[in-house]
Amino acid sequence: MADIAVREGTLTGTRIAVLVESDYYEPEITYYRHRFAEEGAEVDLLSRLWGESQLIFTGHEFRAPLTVTRSLEGADPRRYGAIIVPSGMVADRLRYSEDVNRLAPATRLLRWALSEPGVVKGIICHGMWLASAIPQTVRGRKVVCHNNLIGDVRNMGAEYVDQDVVVDGDLVTARTGEHHHLLARTVIDLLADRRSR
Repeated sequence: MADIAVREGTLTGTRIAVLVESDYYEPEITYYRHRFAEEGAEVDLLSRLWGESQLIFTGHEFRAPLTVTRSLEGADPRRYGAIIVPSGMVADRLRYSEDVNRLAPATRLLRWALSEPGVVKGIICHGMWLASAIPQTVRGRKVVCHNNLIGDVRNMGAEYVDQDVVVDGDLVTARTGEHHHLLARTVIDLLADRRSR
């Protein structure tokens, strides 16, 4: 039997946070978990747990259950090489705040991430909703989003670019949930490039 060489992943030692909530797009979240792990990265699913030790969220298409045990409120964002805001209703659910005068915890996390050039940010499809309360963080940046949000990103001061994936420095955006493989590939390439420098 021939020996099979196992290469170390290009992202070994890197942690990637993927935000989740109910109505997540199952193919996208499943892809991130497996694809980033293939490169050696550790993937943490983060959500608002509302004081619970874990919550079970259900997907949009197949109602697949997903158990999340890591609270985004207690997460140290400095641990992550990348933070991903996925497609669909996840961002809308995560931007809820009981106090309309305070940012939701997920929005605060994104605001921090967008101020840190050392962290790669991936925002896909309707994920741009999470940035709607912090428009200054994307003002003047090149982005793509779902067609339904083009007016929103323009009102936030971002520059809409009609491409499936757009890279503006440390910010990677993608058009729809169907483009999750392109977003993941781009995030991997950016992280690998940073490690090689």
